Amino acid sequence: MTAGGAAEAWPAGGLVAGVGARSGVGADEVTGLLESALREAGLPVSAVRVLATVATRAAEPGITGTAERLGVPVRAYPSEVLAGVPVPHPSAVPLAATGTGSVAEAAALLAAGEAGGGAELVVPKRRSRRATCALARSVPLRPNEQALPVRLLPSGHGYTGGQAAFDPPPPSPAPELRSPPTIPTHPTAAMDTHAHRDAHDLRHHGDAEVRDEKLIDLAVNVRTNTPPDWLRKRIADSLTGLAAYPDGRSARAAVAERHDLPARRVLLTAGAAEAFVLLARALPARHPVVVHPQFTEPEAALRDAGHEVGRVLLRAEDGFRLDPGLVPEDADLVVIGNPTNPTSVLHPAETIVSLARPGRTLVVDEAFMDAVPGERESLAGRTDVPGLVVLRSLTKTWGLAGLRIGYVLADPETIASLERAQPLWPVSTPALVAAEACMSRAALAEAELAAYRVGVERAHLLAGLAEFDEVRAVAAAEGPFVLVRIDRADVVRERLRALGFAARRGDTFPGLDQNWLRLAVRDRVTTNRFLQALDQALLIAG
Repeated sequence: MTAGGAAEAWPAGGLVAGVGARSGVGADEVTGLLESALREAGLPVSAVRVLATVATRAAEPGITGTAERLGVPVRAYPSEVLAGVPVPHPSAVPLAATGTGSVAEAAALLAAGEAGGGAELVVPKRRSRRATCALARSVPLRPNEQALPVRLLPSGHGYTGGQAAFDPPPPSPAPELRSPPTIPTHPTAAMDTHAHRDAHDLRHHGDAEVRDEKLIDLAVNVRTNTPPDWLRKRIADSLTGLAAYPDGRSARAAVAERHDLPARRVLLTAGAAEAFVLLARALPARHPVVVHPQFTEPEAALRDAGHEVGRVLLRAEDGFRLDPGLVPEDADLVVIGNPTNPTSVLHPAETIVSLARPGRTLVVDEAFMDAVPGERESLAGRTDVPGLVVLRSLTKTWGLAGLRIGYVLADPETIASLERAQPLWPVSTPALVAAEACMSRAALAEAELAAYRVGVERAHLLAGLAEFDEVRAVAAAEGPFVLVRIDRADVVRERLRALGFAARRGDTFPGLDQNWLRLAVRDRVTTNRFLQALDQALLIAG
């Protein structure tokens, strides 16, 4: 055992395990917790060069026994020395006992920094019932950098890396460990700011949550690992024809055939967003109404076109299910999503149809309908509903957000009005090729299989969320995302960002506030990592 200041420094890049322990903790518990943290980082036990802890706990059998098993020395620091090291995840109990909010993180960072340079956390504080641990490594200082630059979770490890799924979480900490002190939140990113904090930022979209940062993306609802290779190739092959003006006839016919409609009932658009703009500009509407919470672009487009927009707010107490009686009779344009973004609620088709009236345009945003097995409750292809306009997108399931492709299904007169409002050649040749390719039987079968997989992974995510007393999910989720309510979700979201995860803030959606988050459904490995991070974020946020 060595005291702080008396040991030789180890080579830069060496891994330090910081350990905190209660009196009487055994070596099995400490060793097991440390091995779990190492697996999380994708590192072998042999990577650890030293155990670091507070001097008052250095003789605990759990710490000395673990050091003996690993064949490494114990580095002990006086509590007043550790108290001077800023830690990302402080807690009340160690703060009161030792003066530092996390013995494990402070000791790990201090010891790693003694190698000559800076220090960064590889894995932040992890808990068992009577022990904590954290992993840190030394890094070279940049020019003009001094002291110990604390960095959390570098991109090659932990939550932001591509390692295997986490092991099951350790047992819940003792109740007193779940009462951390009030901790200042990280400064809100520039993307979060807008002119009126009490107003809903209708122009905020999920991509802003991940822009310019390397985070695991649960904020954007585009399916991962897309476009598939076969679609990439079709798009790439289309580049040889860029000298010619786009010709959308073949793609339009393919969409019409897919929905068993005549081509005159189809309009191809540069994504669903363009369709909302066309509807706002081309259709006469005296009393437009948008059913919220839902995608905010329809209301933004209507307001930009000079319309006064009414809102129908569905209630969390009702599961955000549609009550047709809430929509005013004088509304001559009604917009609703199905399944709705961000609630993930799939409304019965006939409930939506009940909103149709002579002289009313009923716009149904089905951008996520192809993520629902069998596309049940879809109104695409219906010609018996007066004033029906259905919008579809190919960007979510096929990963074509950067290509911008979607379409409108409506009666021929409405399609003609929207087409007149479009600029010439609004959809590029590669996007047209992609649209036609995605209408093939093979593509539709692939999309159906993906929808079933989304359902399985969504169930796994919801089951994991149900383990948290602090989290309430909208259980009726049917889309590739779920909506959750957490007290102080805005603080939790910032903590998740520090842990490498981007979640979609909910307060930009009318009808929601800062206590809501939207989470995209991802694969099981990513979900398990996220649930681990959420546990940490909830603990930190208090």
